[in-house]
Amino acid sequence: MRIGASLALIAIGAILKFAVTTHSTSGFNLDTAGIILMIVGALGLLISLVMLGTRRRTDIVDHTPAGTRSTTYRTPNDPMDAGY
Repeated sequence: MRIGASLALIAIGAILKFAVTTHSTSGFNLDTAGIILMIVGALGLLISLVMLGTRRRTDIVDHTPAGTRSTTYRTPNDPMDAGY
């Protein structure tokens, strides 16, 4: 689950909890469903942020003919690494 999906679940859950009022829903409580969606969205957001913060980076050092060095930082899932 990505950050956008987590924020969408939190927003939908908040709408169900705070903005929707019903007179009778037998066997289904919209307040409870809203709370559950907000909790799942918050957990997904937390996991996404932890995964984003602990993502590994690789260092690629290019040696040019003049003897200078340039360093590029890329993540393992970088589309630029497709041919390497």
